[in-house]
Amino acid sequence: MFTGIVEELGEVTAVEDLGDAARFRLRGPVVTQGARHGDSIAVNGVCLTVVEHEGEEFPADVMAETLKRSSLGVLAVGSRVNLERPTAVGARLGGHIVQGHVDGTGTILERTPSEHWEIVKISLPADLARYVVEKGSITVDGISLTVVEAGEDFFTVSLIPTTLALTTLGLKQPGDPVNLEVDVVAKYVERLLGDRAGAREAAQ
Repeated sequence: MFTGIVEELGEVTAVEDLGDAARFRLRGPVVTQGARHGDSIAVNGVCLTVVEHEGEEFPADVMAETLKRSSLGVLAVGSRVNLERPTAVGARLGGHIVQGHVDGTGTILERTPSEHWEIVKISLPADLARYVVEKGSITVDGISLTVVEAGEDFFTVSLIPTTLALTTLGLKQPGDPVNLEVDVVAKYVERLLGDRAGAREAAQ
């Protein structure tokens, strides 16, 4: 489990095409401290497994399905990525519960800067819109954010200078894709209510 609090802005140092998969080599001095084979690290919100640990870099394999369903497929050598290690049991939950399982992708639509923050508008896939509510939580490229406005096909977030400086959202421009993970609690609630409704109908 992750919390959506990015630990560092890493970098893709190599990409190897494996046909039905890809192997990324990523540099992250912070997240590689104590990293071991089999550990998990979230890369732009996608939970990946460390293949081996080599100094400040680690390789991770990404299946074709993940490349298709996330924005990792557009990464190239030199791309910056958000990195986060799993949260430790008993640690503070700084953001919200993040699984590292991307639900879909959105696109940066607009950026509106102001003196102390910046509003970013992001497209929202139709099948995810019901999980996104004003003042609710959403994960964008692995970053735990609060929804400012929730539309039928978009949502907005307000970014403070720290987020702009220390994550990929300070670099993304209109047209760039981002990974989205909605609040898992909303999905569980929907499933539970749906099961109850189905049970009532079957009993009638």
